[in-house]
Amino acid sequence: MLDKLRNVFQVPELKRRILFTLALFVIYRLGEHMPTPGVNAKALAGAFASQQGTLFGLYDLFVGGAFSRATVFALGIMPYISSSIILQLLGAVVPYFEKLRKEGEEGQKKLTQITRYGTILISVIQSYAYSVFLVNMGAARGLTVVPDPGFGFTLVTIITQTAGTILVMWLGEKITEHGIGNGISLIIFVNIIGRVPNTMAQAYDSFKGGALSLLTILVVAAIMVFVIAAVVMMTQGMRKIPVQYAKRIVGRRMYGGAATHIPLRVNTAGVIPIIFASSIMILPATVAGFVPPGHPLASLGLWFSPLKPLYNIVYGIIIVFFTYFYTAVVLNPNDLAENMRKYGGFIPGIRPGRKTAEYIDRVLSRITLPGAFFLAAIATLPDMMIAGLGLPFLGFGGTSVLIVVGVALDTLQQVESHLLMRHYEGFVKRGRIRGRQRM
Repeated sequence: MLDKLRNVFQVPELKRRILFTLALFVIYRLGEHMPTPGVNAKALAGAFASQQGTLFGLYDLFVGGAFSRATVFALGIMPYISSSIILQLLGAVVPYFEKLRKEGEEGQKKLTQITRYGTILISVIQSYAYSVFLVNMGAARGLTVVPDPGFGFTLVTIITQTAGTILVMWLGEKITEHGIGNGISLIIFVNIIGRVPNTMAQAYDSFKGGALSLLTILVVAAIMVFVIAAVVMMTQGMRKIPVQYAKRIVGRRMYGGAATHIPLRVNTAGVIPIIFASSIMILPATVAGFVPPGHPLASLGLWFSPLKPLYNIVYGIIIVFFTYFYTAVVLNPNDLAENMRKYGGFIPGIRPGRKTAEYIDRVLSRITLPGAFFLAAIATLPDMMIAGLGLPFLGFGGTSVLIVVGVALDTLQQVESHLLMRHYEGFVKRGRIRGRQRM
């Protein structure tokens, strides 16, 4: 392993990309600790303690705790992700966005620019809501979170948070362009990994205080290793549909005649269905936190507590629904069949055109079912463990594991490609290269 790590820094371009990515990570982490002007940090920590398990607690997970500390990166990269998802969904129903998506590089540039404008708009709206949230949360708990509320604080918060989001968006794009992997995904990855030391410290304190036994810690560790292995297997799992391209003669050259395949992943939707479902399921608890204990909505929040069976059942059903929905949005069998027909490709034994689209849709529906059930199991397992074992902590939730494993695998593949291009042995054994090919 040490030799393979040494190979990484023997490729000048790869070394430069890794160091550039690490440097931008340092800038991002510094921004996560710069407070928003006009916020009492100590009062905010006490007021936010009751928001774990609500929509704000979920949001705080993706921004590395910056939301609960009210730093300049409190909104993080989430407005950009929201804008991207909205644009993807609009691409399935609005002809203009669908046309841009099919225009190649120029269309992608326009979509990227629209996504940036959407990010700014969402940031302004969310930063205004965040300023109201900080004032109301402190007032509801008798704490002075914002010593001087008013128009000035609202304006400063909007400017600070919007500028912070734009800077995070810029850092993510620069990591994608000059670093390794997808910059947006890597920023979320860093946020989740950054919480691990605190989680381990809490576990150690619970163990010293007698709240956790050594056996419980070992059981949780074993389950987490099993979950990570299962996520890796499911993330890499795919169904390969064979495709044959007919030979074509263009001028004096012959094209086609090659055999390839369409890789259909078992988990095409990724972690998006869990994020959608979590946002919906956490809404009752979020609303219940803003009403008096005797209000009818307060009891609704108790019914939809993450430790209740009803919560997990409904949560799993919604995840399965969104898995099929998002898979249909990002992967259109009709487009695949049309592109294959245009370039002379066909699936052996299947007629081109409508029959090919129906075949791909049927295969995709079948392999998506186990992927949807797997996502539901991964999402509900941590809550069932807490309820069953009486755990006061848990290192990773299902959403965190899926994001961390997915981004780690994607980054590893990026590094592998750079190493193999320079004829170095990668982290994954693919057969030794006996010598450099000379042109």
